[in-house]
Amino acid sequence: MNVDEKELKNVFKGKKILVTGGTGSIGSQIVFRLLKYEPEVIRVFANDENAIFLMQQELKDHDNLRFLLGDIRDSKRLIRALEDIEIVFHAAALKHVPLCEYNPFEAVQTNVLGTQNLIDAALKVGVKKVINISTDKAVNPANTMGATKLLAEKLIIDANFYRGDKETVFANVRFGNVLYSRGSVLRIFEEEIINNKPITVTDPNMTRFMMSITDTINLVFKATQMALNGEIFILKMPVIRTGDLATAVIEKTTKELGKKKSDVKIVEVGRRPGEKVFEELMTETEAGFALETEEMFIVLPQLNIHGLIMDPVEYKNSKETEIHRYASSDFEPLSKDEIIKLLIKSRENSTLEFLKN
Repeated sequence: MNVDEKELKNVFKGKKILVTGGTGSIGSQIVFRLLKYEPEVIRVFANDENAIFLMQQELKDHDNLRFLLGDIRDSKRLIRALEDIEIVFHAAALKHVPLCEYNPFEAVQTNVLGTQNLIDAALKVGVKKVINISTDKAVNPANTMGATKLLAEKLIIDANFYRGDKETVFANVRFGNVLYSRGSVLRIFEEEIINNKPITVTDPNMTRFMMSITDTINLVFKATQMALNGEIFILKMPVIRTGDLATAVIEKTTKELGKKKSDVKIVEVGRRPGEKVFEELMTETEAGFALETEEMFIVLPQLNIHGLIMDPVEYKNSKETEIHRYASSDFEPLSKDEIIKLLIKSRENSTLEFLKN
């Protein structure tokens, strides 16, 4: 996804910004990219003490960073953290599907109640814009994590409806699988090869939407520019079959390490609790309310929100979408060679050293 750097500098320069989950894979990359646009302050809000320490050490030369230890489950802490803030990027969440399956109420407390705490705090202090980071797991959810992220999306959209005389704009961005993010299957595959273990594939026929970290941040920033009231912004992205991804990683990684491809075995271990065979980024119902540009879909809210403008003219270079849904099973997956090219291009995105550990 392409962005206009000059326009982004106009959006963020001199602004007061808070990033929840600011030490995570996505949150930290948002912080890192924001620094180049010279905001007045970036508050990094997270509950991982060690990650905060490591990020502080790496970015110690930036005097416009503030690191706040706290949890989005704590509404009072959020209100204090958001004081005078203009823009919020909400990346804090429990995101691992199996862990959420075995700890469902923990997922509810963070992903649902924590998001409502953030909405309440943002309205209380008068934040101008809140961008929530969501996931394809929220579409027709088959697991606890997806269900809680769907509720978080709904809360964000509905906040535009009941905000009263407040001018806060709430919107969502919906991600696919992010290449080389913390805990991603790519890192697992590479570690297994490095440690001379077989690659463990859940189901080689599963398909997934994939996006680079650079594209994820570009989508977040583009959404910040464009959001008017309660939209869901979805990047158009390639589809990868899990078995092909494993083969591509084996070829790429063994070549880099000087190992033999034939020495790496693939073991099929079966789908994990809550995993789907394919993912969706936009349902048939949502497609009826969606616009599209060359690079993204924009799902407009189905609620009757006062002041909401649904005219495509309001969204630059957009038109009503002609597709009926956006699902990974409906598109041709990348070839092995195309996957390898994508991996090579994406690897450079792990810019913060502490994320590589």
